[in-house]
Amino acid sequence: MAGNEGTTAHDIRRTVTVIGLGNLGRVLARTFLEAGHRTTVWNRSPGKADGLVAAGARRAETVEQAVSASDLLIVCVLDHATVRQVLAPAAGALAGRVVVNLTSGTPQSARELDAWVTERGAAYLSGAVYGVPETIGTPETFVLYSGPSDAFDAHSAQLRLLGAGTFVGTDAALASVYDVALLGGMYGMFAGFFHAVALAGSAGIKAEELTELLLRWLTGVAGALPGFAREIDSGDYVTETSNLAINAAGLANILSASRAQGVSPDLLAPLHALFQQQIDQGHAAASMSRAIESLRAASPAA
Repeated sequence: MAGNEGTTAHDIRRTVTVIGLGNLGRVLARTFLEAGHRTTVWNRSPGKADGLVAAGARRAETVEQAVSASDLLIVCVLDHATVRQVLAPAAGALAGRVVVNLTSGTPQSARELDAWVTERGAAYLSGAVYGVPETIGTPETFVLYSGPSDAFDAHSAQLRLLGAGTFVGTDAALASVYDVALLGGMYGMFAGFFHAVALAGSAGIKAEELTELLLRWLTGVAGALPGFAREIDSGDYVTETSNLAINAAGLANILSASRAQGVSPDLLAPLHALFQQQIDQGHAAASMSRAIESLRAASPAA
């Protein structure tokens, strides 16, 4: 398979390689194809490329061919360790290219990949996709990127095809930090949902029946988050409304009721412990958002 020799600058901007053809990778490749990009695809299981090839994609027989085919490489595989394993045989062909890694991983592994890719003469952009495969390329999906700003700027038009793209900073690990933070918030919501359903179910209330009301309630209380964010950023936790003492008492009632109903309090008990720690330190009248200070005190950077 030929590389980019003889192509114009315009052609290069409309050329892309997608490495990894799982549920998300296949949709990424199809999105580029439908936008008129010359799209090269590669997967360790070659059969996953068949539908894309039938739609006009170019199948690379090796990862070296895939890397050599385009200046922009989109990688979407299982984890960051797999990214390096997959790209290693093509390390000598990476120079001068932009590697956009849309594989989930930790900030530390993103830094390690950045160093490995950069040492081989390529630019590394870390990315985090927020959207299910069915919404790729629509306003419902947004993607965060971090790494060299010039690499992002050079390919931002192509990357916007996948969803609204936001550049969050030049540290390659930042997109991963955002990713684990946002996903952490999501799983915290799920934890509250599971506890709520279990507690309601102990009295014979159906999950669907509760969820209709829970969605209405959560949509309303989510409006408090920007205010909490301002308090946290400023370090000013003065409040005249819902303070730590009030919320600790309310949460204690929930934990007590849960135990009485035969429901484990394990998902919510750690939050109550944070509230109580702040109260014990003399902050009972402070905003509930001050609980974050107990989390910060437990971090290595504190």
